[in-house]
Amino acid sequence: MAVPTAFFALFFLYPVAAIVARGLRDGGQWRLGRAGEVLTDPAVLDILWFTGWQAAASTALTLAVALPGAYVFARFAFPGKRLLRAVVTVPFVLPTVVAGSAFLALLGHGGLLERLWGVRLDTTVWSILLAHVFFNYAVVVRTVGGLWAQLDPRQEEAARVLGASRLAAWRRVTLPALAPAVAAAALMVFLFTFTSFGVVQILGGPRYATLEVAIYRETAQLLDLPTAAVLTLVQFAAVAAVLGLHAWTVRRREGALKLVDPERTARRPRGPAQWALLWGVLASVALLILLPLAVLVERSLDAPGGYGLGYYRALQSAADSGGTFFVAPMEAVWNSLRYAAVAAVFALVVGGLAAAALTRKAGRLVRGFDALLMLPLGTSAVTVGFGFLIALDEPPLDLRASWILVPLAQALVGVPFVVRTMLPVLRAVDHRLREAAAVLGASPLRAWREVDLPMVARALGVAAGFAFAVSLGEFGATVFIARPDHPTLPVAVARFLGRAGQLNYGQAMALSTILMLVCAASLLLLERIRTDRSGEF
Repeated sequence: MAVPTAFFALFFLYPVAAIVARGLRDGGQWRLGRAGEVLTDPAVLDILWFTGWQAAASTALTLAVALPGAYVFARFAFPGKRLLRAVVTVPFVLPTVVAGSAFLALLGHGGLLERLWGVRLDTTVWSILLAHVFFNYAVVVRTVGGLWAQLDPRQEEAARVLGASRLAAWRRVTLPALAPAVAAAALMVFLFTFTSFGVVQILGGPRYATLEVAIYRETAQLLDLPTAAVLTLVQFAAVAAVLGLHAWTVRRREGALKLVDPERTARRPRGPAQWALLWGVLASVALLILLPLAVLVERSLDAPGGYGLGYYRALQSAADSGGTFFVAPMEAVWNSLRYAAVAAVFALVVGGLAAAALTRKAGRLVRGFDALLMLPLGTSAVTVGFGFLIALDEPPLDLRASWILVPLAQALVGVPFVVRTMLPVLRAVDHRLREAAAVLGASPLRAWREVDLPMVARALGVAAGFAFAVSLGEFGATVFIARPDHPTLPVAVARFLGRAGQLNYGQAMALSTILMLVCAASLLLLERIRTDRSGEF
């Protein structure tokens, strides 16, 4: 626990505490009365209510849509499965502003829905909920499907032989085994939708705002740090309550499971019901995932002179002229890949050690440690970014001019995914196997290498892919700390979206398409490079 605790204390708690203290202190005096003023403001109470219920509704809708997909990817073998699994992950690694723009082009003024049926859904709750499903679909498919593929189907078959119906066997055998993974996925989806920024900012209009949007407006637009600090503390308290509830309810359900090679569990669909399920999942993926991405590509090609590569050529012209995007597109791609790779290494080391500690120990201290690891998902990225600039500005931690600052910020978001992905599998390993290895003379390191590693290698691959993908599309904190001459692709997209004009919007869509293709290529490569034959990547 020492390394993860030190990492979070230094690069998360310290910067966040610094920015909150800056907002609540004036002339050396604490201005705690500001909290009462903010929390009794009816507008703030409306924001709190909307933030909570839309996150709950988004989580429920995402689980309802994505759990059948998790089953299909875990249990069915069909052509193009590996490619499709990489494609459904692409929305999750796109910056939220890009996801919001894609749905705006699909559901907003002049969008595909209005052109076909004369209906607009922008500035409605439904557009926000659908965009959240689009964004978080892969979280459920990867997290739940990763464990589902390793559950021995013979246990469910044995229950059916003993007289249980298909539904009863699934409810009594498979569902309890999947509960920790389902809860972990639901927790991550809830935290991401609770702190939703880009999607709500673009699709919600002036009517809807989450806490994250409110913090951004108070910090970056109104320069009201005291109000932003109070809202950050409220966000902290809400996230801590959710994490505490999760730790109390889920930990009781975790136990040792019999895990098998996923290659043994996947087979071709049998019967009309399974084929109908497969085609239903493929249709939902086409409508919710592929259609918005296709609209994004279409907008990038719809140049003023007709369909073509005009916006892509304009990107190079902007780089050559030293404009908004003053580095070559391929240099921004390289920056994003380099930062994401380093951030993934940080996240794997910190998150792997944390998951191992949570597996071997119990108690209130460890449950609090578990909650600490998840806090970055529920903390305003604006707060973290400003906190880095304020706190890490003096020796020996003067990192403002160092490139390492970007992957450190990205790793904060990657660590929770590593922990939540590896923890259910690590806890499913029977501790008696480790004890048997120790009795036979194996050292703790060798017991881990010979017993745990082969069984969790697949989860390690999933964790590495998630950490890399999340870092590749991280925007909230990176936009404040990335050097102007070394932008990542999300930062470059935001620069274009922040300027008016059709040319800037078209270049933003072109750059978003490049980012989408880079993410898809990276994820497809990870799908082919497996740690072993049972690895998901």
